[in-house]
Amino acid sequence: MTGTQREPLTRERLFAAAIAVADTGGIAALTIRSVAAELGVKPMSLYHHVANKEAIIDGIIDVVFGEIDLPPEDVGWRPALNHRAHSARAVLRRHPWATPFMESRSRPGPATLRHHDAVLATLRRGGFPIELAGHAYSLLDSYIYGFALEEAALPFTPQNLNQSMAGFMEQFPAEEYPHLVEFAVQRVLQPGYDYADEFDFGLELILDGLERRLPG
Repeated sequence: MTGTQREPLTRERLFAAAIAVADTGGIAALTIRSVAAELGVKPMSLYHHVANKEAIIDGIIDVVFGEIDLPPEDVGWRPALNHRAHSARAVLRRHPWATPFMESRSRPGPATLRHHDAVLATLRRGGFPIELAGHAYSLLDSYIYGFALEEAALPFTPQNLNQSMAGFMEQFPAEEYPHLVEFAVQRVLQPGYDYADEFDFGLELILDGLERRLPG
């Protein structure tokens, strides 16, 4: 054994490297070769731990689920789900490539299963009948994932908003699109505007609606 001996390759190291590749280049950049290069090993060595690229995606999606906070058990269902929703959004902002794959895996890992079970447990403890719990879970995830996709696709950020919108607005003559121009000028271009703030408004509407549906 020498002081320069390479750290053994493990599934954990492999998945961490795969996430680094995807975070940098998106899911299209994720290949056996790119992950091997990130690790500094030969591609064939990865096959001792995973069968193919799909197995890598299974693994890294489970890692992403593991980064999302479980709903706290020491508060009511509403603050618990609010906390979980904000944690999920923060994680998907770090890993925007993951959003389309979060519910697509036919071989979900333990962190994924633990997460789903915890959310359902929160709903059931909160008094949601089984059917309403299913509706609530579907609605919340559709909103979280949909918002994450839209936010990741925006052509501007709060930092470059004014510069980006200047060129963007040239496409919309005020006489042809008066309401678009009104919204841009009176809302989007106002100091402090951040599209990310819309997340809370929509989430509160959903939670309000679910609360009204609970049995009395």
